[in-house]
Amino acid sequence: MTDNIAQYIRSSASGNFFLLAGPCVIEGEDMAMEIAEKLLTTASGLDIPYIFKGSYRKANRSRLDSFTGIGDEKALKILRKVRETFHIPVVTDIHSSEEAEIAAEYVDILQIPAFLCRQTELLVAAAKTGKMVNIKKGQFLSPSSMRFACQKVRESGNDNVAVTERGSFFGYGDLVVDMRGIPVMRRECSCPVIMDITHSLQQPNSSDGVSGGLPELISTIAMSGLAAGADGIFMETHQNPAVAKSDGANMLPLSKAPGLLRNLTTLRIALNEINSHQ
Repeated sequence: MTDNIAQYIRSSASGNFFLLAGPCVIEGEDMAMEIAEKLLTTASGLDIPYIFKGSYRKANRSRLDSFTGIGDEKALKILRKVRETFHIPVVTDIHSSEEAEIAAEYVDILQIPAFLCRQTELLVAAAKTGKMVNIKKGQFLSPSSMRFACQKVRESGNDNVAVTERGSFFGYGDLVVDMRGIPVMRRECSCPVIMDITHSLQQPNSSDGVSGGLPELISTIAMSGLAAGADGIFMETHQNPAVAKSDGANMLPLSKAPGLLRNLTTLRIALNEINSHQ
């Protein structure tokens, strides 16, 4: 594992995309270790720089009885074990300024949830840890406006920032992805742009308080994102999404991850060849 995340995500000799992937939330050690091992095996074989993703706590939930986690310290220790066992970077979400310093002791990248991407105090606190900060674009923001979130991080003394596209609200219960946003954010934010291929397919605000999703379109969103110029891919995956404790409706089954990543690598190689002749 490298201490220079910016260098790590550019480390693919073949110019491949980098990958942030893992479960929505840490449900236990065994599931996290299995997901990390299987994704790393596939990613290594395809020359994909891999970062394990897992939320140690879910703060944004529709219902009071929704699962929020197994306990902060327990989940953070699992993230650290993944990091140390497989020698790969790890990313997790934070929701408050106080969490930034705590989580930074266990992970390499701090992720700002989409609904919190304008929270100045949170962005500044994340920046001051010195960790890379991945800011998810709010479903309510234009791509170009994300430059202001990036500026908050940089003006707090941290140039290690990335932004993630995860769809925009379309009415009350659906999201759409405007692929024009990827080149816009690359230009306006001057940082890596990541395509979230699972949350972009959420169907939030359902009548029962549990978000739906369209996981059959994951490949479509992923290929479109790469074609539009995304530098990285973000996805959530689980051994059995039907029993996942959070966001199962839009997750990719772990068994399908190798096939998808192979196809995306083939596409990225073709895109690199096309771009080299332009």
